[in-house]
Amino acid sequence: MAQQVEKMIPVKKLVWALAAAGVLGAAGGALAMRNAAKLTPVAETATTASESSGSGDTQVAAVTTPLANVAAPAGNVTPPPAGMPDFAQIAATQGAAVVNISVSGTVKTRAVRGPQIDPDDPFYEFFRRFGVPGMPGAPGGDGEGGSRQIRGEGSGFIVSKDGIILTNAHVVQDAQEVVVKLTDRREFRAKVLGSDKSTDVAVLKIEAKNLPTVRLGTTKDLRVGEWVLAIGSPFGFENSVSAGVISAKGRSLGPDESRVPFLQTDVAINPGNSGGPLFNARGEVVGINSQIYSASGGYQGLSFAIPVEVANKVRMQIEKDGKVQHAKLGVMVQEVNQGFADSFKLDRPEGALVANVEENGPAAKAGLRSGDVILGFKGQKIVASGDLPALVDQSLPGDKVDIDIWRNGKRETLTATLGDANEKGAKLAKGDAGADSDHGKLGLALRPLQPEERRQLGTREGLLIQEVGEDSAAARAGVRPGDVLLAVNGTPVQSVEQVRGAIKGADKSVALLVQRGRDKIFVPVRIG
Repeated sequence: MAQQVEKMIPVKKLVWALAAAGVLGAAGGALAMRNAAKLTPVAETATTASESSGSGDTQVAAVTTPLANVAAPAGNVTPPPAGMPDFAQIAATQGAAVVNISVSGTVKTRAVRGPQIDPDDPFYEFFRRFGVPGMPGAPGGDGEGGSRQIRGEGSGFIVSKDGIILTNAHVVQDAQEVVVKLTDRREFRAKVLGSDKSTDVAVLKIEAKNLPTVRLGTTKDLRVGEWVLAIGSPFGFENSVSAGVISAKGRSLGPDESRVPFLQTDVAINPGNSGGPLFNARGEVVGINSQIYSASGGYQGLSFAIPVEVANKVRMQIEKDGKVQHAKLGVMVQEVNQGFADSFKLDRPEGALVANVEENGPAAKAGLRSGDVILGFKGQKIVASGDLPALVDQSLPGDKVDIDIWRNGKRETLTATLGDANEKGAKLAKGDAGADSDHGKLGLALRPLQPEERRQLGTREGLLIQEVGEDSAAARAGVRPGDVLLAVNGTPVQSVEQVRGAIKGADKSVALLVQRGRDKIFVPVRIG
């Protein structure tokens, strides 16, 4: 059996997502998998056939009642209880539009330096002939890279009668040949019309007519706890059906995947399911199964799907222009926890705290500043920081949007014209933003920056943190010697006296904006 291209969510991402949005994430292969036990990513492409592989807006509300206008099953089949979806009917009517995808190709490998053996050594010819890396004439010999074959399998589904298919970008990554197999056993070579790595969506085309298609739904009215069903090819077992419920909506799985507000389910998803459809109780596709969290490589109750609206937006752009555009706001944001809420006088810990604003970017031109808390975007509430990148991405470059912010203890509304993102639009801040603590209480030794230091850092204000007291409030919050203190509770500081004044007027906690290397992050320090 061909190998699957998969990827798995590492525990490190689980910790990140719990801190940022409540869950964890993954990236890369025909069903996202990484080795959680080792906390290190495995190869995010398929491997040779002898190895394990690493492969992996038409809208209607979803309900939890039986399908309307569907005849009762024939024969002695007992219909499902009232209030339960008819999974058998969904599988029968929609399963024919679910396809198996096989990929193959070659990828370049880096040279591996082997043992240096003297040509006069009696074993020299043996090692050279049998391909020891680093030997002249052997794979990777003479410092040159080689190549290896990749094979993998995934799933997909037909969205138009003339052969347009949606799947995951990681399913077809590095593939030179893509073969689509239908439920009637016909096979077609597929052309990859385009793929978008940031959302993990790819669009394929096969030359066929009058094909069965799925019905597309919406996630807008999808509720946590509703039944959903997946069809795909786990471990190569084609058109396998599994069912579960929506566990959560709008999950952010980390900075690298912040454009997608994932659906979390407990549907049994395994290697090979990637790219397959997730159906609601009415038999409409609401997502593309994309990732799992697993320490073993198999299903462990946490599965993630790309909302159909995200996938359909990518599809329409690829069909129209052959490429995908993403909007850009130009801010780095981080989560608002209770410490930050206390520091900025917010009623509750919600919103996206602006840690850094890209110079001359859309946000800067709109007047956004570090220390602002974004509470709304285009009329939609921002609860967690991960909500913002996904909402930005659902817009288009050039769109004018209203942004509701919290600044100096009151609400304001700014208008921004979004840019075109060649890189991340709204980024999630990296670094230690641990939450645990008056200048003396902070335990910091500060000094003004020298002119040369200011030039190197590109800042006109700030104080160098020379020392952080052991077991001090600042140390417990993650502040480090060498950090540059730029602001306290959003107010820029240029002297120790300013810091003392800001701390003196604080209540339970203060938010310190520090620069660490090139990154700027807010650190909440509890002092009360």
